[in-house]
Amino acid sequence: MQAVVPYIESQAMFAHGQKMAGANVRGVLPAEERTATGLAQRITAGNLDELQSGSFTTILGGALARELNVRVGDSVILIAPEGTATPTGVVPRMRRFRVVGLFESGMYEFDRGLALVNMADAARLFRSGAGVTGLRLAFIDPLRAPTLVRTAALSLGGPGYYVSDWTEDHANFFRSIEITKSMMFLILLMIVAVAAFNIVATLVMIVKEKQTDIAILRTLGAGPRNILVTFAIQGVLIGLAGTLCGAALGTLLADNLQRLVAGLERLLGTQFLDARVYYMSDLPAYVEGFDVFKVCSVAFLLCALATVYPAWRAGRTAPAEALRHE
Repeated sequence: MQAVVPYIESQAMFAHGQKMAGANVRGVLPAEERTATGLAQRITAGNLDELQSGSFTTILGGALARELNVRVGDSVILIAPEGTATPTGVVPRMRRFRVVGLFESGMYEFDRGLALVNMADAARLFRSGAGVTGLRLAFIDPLRAPTLVRTAALSLGGPGYYVSDWTEDHANFFRSIEITKSMMFLILLMIVAVAAFNIVATLVMIVKEKQTDIAILRTLGAGPRNILVTFAIQGVLIGLAGTLCGAALGTLLADNLQRLVAGLERLLGTQFLDARVYYMSDLPAYVEGFDVFKVCSVAFLLCALATVYPAWRAGRTAPAEALRHE
């Protein structure tokens, strides 16, 4: 486990001039928040240390700030959902907060729907006392989060604890990515199959063109097996060269995909991933060695199999038939 960070979170309304927007307000401890991997590393303007107790300052998500039309240094009115009973009725609790920073997480859900304040200020505003809403657990290996959070809840020794992990927040979204990855593998497999068919066609044409040379080799003592091995080696070398070049080019493109996509977006004046639809503004890309090995192995195997039929035809060439019209 990397860190355990307490927080207070509740829904509230933000107002600035004629603009109003609802969002979640999260009270954090700046010193502890920095130890966990998260929004503390995504602040693009300001500093997390400016969220001091009693200062009533806030750091807004970039999309929320744009919707409210505020910048660093402006003030916003934060309206808590619980009101205060007065002789004239229930009056909503309001407090002016100064914007001291902005963050861009790349996830529209956070950039549009979250604001950070100091935990003590959040406790005063929402009147939560000394309690906290929950604990955020940061793990060195995020893929183990589904198992570890449940183990941590059971170790507390009591019922009534609600646990959630990042895989549950957008389960359908991650499932769609998994399905897309599987479909992409099938599509790549079909593309490689077409390429293997082209190898078959190329080698068959070579066999047709080289029938005279094959017949001469046969008359000089080369057996059908020697001819078959010669053409099989040629096809395997073509497949190997294509697989290596394709793997190198694909790895190079994958390593620079984000920069290439950003350049295309600037050039075309569009955005391929709308955060309001896909939850994120860009999709990180990295190369997994096992996936590259798996794709290259399948591609090379298909190319090697594609050489069998042309090489077999070359080995069955009859010298007399080939030299009859020469």
